[in-house]
Amino acid sequence: MKNNITRAAIAVLLILFSATALFSEADESTLLINFSTGDFQLDPAHSYTTTEAQLYSAIYEGLVSPHPLTLEPMPGAASRWVISPDGRTYTFFLRPEGKYWNGETVTSTDFAAAWFRLINPEENAEYSFMLDIIEGAYEYRTGQTSNMEDVGIRVISPLIFEVKLKEPAEYFLKLICHHTFSPVNPLNLDEGRWKHGPSAVGNGPFYLYSRTEELAVFRKNLLYWDAERVKLDAIHIQFSDSAETNTERFNSGEIHWAPTGIYLGALERSENLVTNPLFGTTYFYFTAFDEALADPDVRRGLSLILPWDRIRNTQNFFLPSDTLVPSIPGYPDLEGINKRDMQQALQLLHKAGYTKGRGINPIKIRIPESRDSMFVAATMKSEWEKFLDIEVEIEVFPFEDYFDSLKKSDYSMGTTSWIGDYADPLTFLQMWTAGSNLNDSGFNDPLYDALLNKAVKEKDTETRYELMAEAEGRLINGALVLPIENYPAFNAVNTDILQGWYPNVLDIHPFKYMYLLKPELPRGVVEAPSDLHLSSY
Repeated sequence: MKNNITRAAIAVLLILFSATALFSEADESTLLINFSTGDFQLDPAHSYTTTEAQLYSAIYEGLVSPHPLTLEPMPGAASRWVISPDGRTYTFFLRPEGKYWNGETVTSTDFAAAWFRLINPEENAEYSFMLDIIEGAYEYRTGQTSNMEDVGIRVISPLIFEVKLKEPAEYFLKLICHHTFSPVNPLNLDEGRWKHGPSAVGNGPFYLYSRTEELAVFRKNLLYWDAERVKLDAIHIQFSDSAETNTERFNSGEIHWAPTGIYLGALERSENLVTNPLFGTTYFYFTAFDEALADPDVRRGLSLILPWDRIRNTQNFFLPSDTLVPSIPGYPDLEGINKRDMQQALQLLHKAGYTKGRGINPIKIRIPESRDSMFVAATMKSEWEKFLDIEVEIEVFPFEDYFDSLKKSDYSMGTTSWIGDYADPLTFLQMWTAGSNLNDSGFNDPLYDALLNKAVKEKDTETRYELMAEAEGRLINGALVLPIENYPAFNAVNTDILQGWYPNVLDIHPFKYMYLLKPELPRGVVEAPSDLHLSSY
């Protein structure tokens, strides 16, 4: 009897195989991921988005790197380190086998140059303030000194790098897990166009092979010091907002991981929806560039006008919250503005000299293209114009332009979703200090800064948390920051194929540990030869 197999029959068998197969490690594999559309740049000194943070886990590696599940610091470009008895001096020993993908050795000079570039006042790097814990770093980045010898960043030898802190900081190793502290190869800076160019010389487990607006292709860095552990041969990241097509491709197994750009409710297998707590908060904030909005009484008065029971409810947001810092063990419970109080609102505005809002300049609320952001902004506009003599304008920006627009001072309110850079409340609070390059609001409160400076120096965790909670209270009760929700992470992950992907509270997943499984054919079925063409049947 002739075995006349048809295309339809082959398709049915392939579906059957994917649904019933056991899996084993593949020898060669390409990971396919979908992100929403949006540009990314390659300079870790100026990274801002979670997309860039994820991509940098392929391209770069700092002195230490986060464990994929616990996020605890692990040896990275440094094989080990020694901490002095007083907790202030860290000596890192770099790997002799540490290489960039172009074959050059990663040296302590590269780290020193990268870190001094971060705190260069002319560079205006977004995360430079995070190095203020280093002796002399604040004075250097604020122009109080130009002498590099005054800064506790030192090259002891080509493979020994020393950092001296102003005071002990138990969180320091967690902090430098952040990608912004990666080494930058001199060739990147010399070339000039690398930030948005086709590639960059990095020391990570992969290198960027090619990029277009729709697709970024990464290939394994064979010179990476731990290349034997890296099981993926390539990573393809497509940038697409076509949720219907992306969902179909995910359900068929073509897309292995989709943090965005997919219909989560349309996943065929519920176990492929991975949800976990996230150290992240969505919030609106006032800017303090306008005289009226710089007054906490005016901000609080405006905020008390709003119907918070309608804004923050589970129909609109998954985990509504009136606090900025997400839940963390040992951190004090706070209460922000969570209900309308019309009487107090009008009293505060009158006390500040703006009776019923008269005299306050038109409020410009700047938001990205987002249904949730528009809902909150539209509610603010409706309520303020209804109860006050005030004009409100909503400005909507495309996502790819939005964050750049927040760097300007021509708006009254903005919004963002912030995921902590490390698992400590300080990552949500330090950005609002007067010296922070991430302080887009223009907020300047000496008492707030003093509380955080005291918290940084404090060794006792309970006291440290109490100081930070007091500082947070000044943000939320003075209505500079209006938290909306502490949201969880949602990821579509083909967990039966993709291994080494672990949920964590920062929602950053190092590519180094990921690998793919391939189906083993059921007993009695022979795998077709690789050169078989369906058109011949």
